Amino acid sequence: MTSTTARALVVPRNGDSSVLEVQDVEVSPPGAGEVQVEVAAVGVNFIDVYQRQGVYPLPTPFVSCSEGAGTVTAVGSGVTDVAVGDRVAWGSGLGAGATVVNRAADTLVPVPDGLDLDVAAAAMLQGMTAHYLVNSTYAVGPGTTALVHAAAGGVGQLLVQMVKAKGGRVVATAGSPDKLEIARRLGADAVVNYRESDDLAAQVRDANGGNGVDVAYDGVGKATFDASLASLRPRGLMVLFGGASGQVPPFDIQRLNALGSLFLTRPTLGSYTATREELLERGTSVLRDLAAGRLALEVGGRYPLADAAAAYDDLEARRTTGKLLLVP
Repeated sequence: MTSTTARALVVPRNGDSSVLEVQDVEVSPPGAGEVQVEVAAVGVNFIDVYQRQGVYPLPTPFVSCSEGAGTVTAVGSGVTDVAVGDRVAWGSGLGAGATVVNRAADTLVPVPDGLDLDVAAAAMLQGMTAHYLVNSTYAVGPGTTALVHAAAGGVGQLLVQMVKAKGGRVVATAGSPDKLEIARRLGADAVVNYRESDDLAAQVRDANGGNGVDVAYDGVGKATFDASLASLRPRGLMVLFGGASGQVPPFDIQRLNALGSLFLTRPTLGSYTATREELLERGTSVLRDLAAGRLALEVGGRYPLADAAAAYDDLEARRTTGKLLLVP
């Protein structure tokens, strides 16, 4: 098998979205333990932004994006559980932003029949993130009250649905009436417009009968961090899983004491998919729920690789709802 020429979204140097370039790259035949995939769709995520900016340092140049789905076109030696023609998806590992990629076979999750590949691509990183947040970081159950920030965003919409499916109660925040309505439609019990709030924590507590919430799921970061802490009940858990508004600066951990012996965690998907078994359990659960209609996912926009900068500008400005995709 000979090398293949692919079109790829390259970060030649750290910077804003203007540094992104679409280039021709050579993709070698899949090596041992690898498969080659014709990519149908690529997820647009904030981790791509952090890598491009250098917040998460990587040697440049590199091919951007970590999430995608497509069809296997070739299989390397030693691969026994993936075959040519299989539809697969993945949620981590750099280099997804291309028309053709080589992937380690043990990073792939099979896509169920009846589920579109673009939906599978949209679901992997954010779907598995929401899955570990409600099942493992904090085991949501009947009686749990969760604060979900950016509830109309990709992870936020899935969090609202998953918390409700486990019998929990959701106080959702978003930045516009339209986005609040999305959260309500997905099952949020109470909604708060954080852009119109002088005291976000007080409004969250009011929405919860004057009490603090059990867990705060915060992927916004700098703009909401203090309010999230102040929204918690004593011994509540603050889950900071992203920084859409910027990274949270260092702070005095004695604040956790003063606010009621709070817990704080900064999780990442890799720690919750550290084994093949855990990856398959989370990925398969999310994709099966989507295929069966138990979980809904909104694709908020599809962009060709050439318009990737516009996709990231829209994401960073929070002008969108749901999940954004690049379509090679």
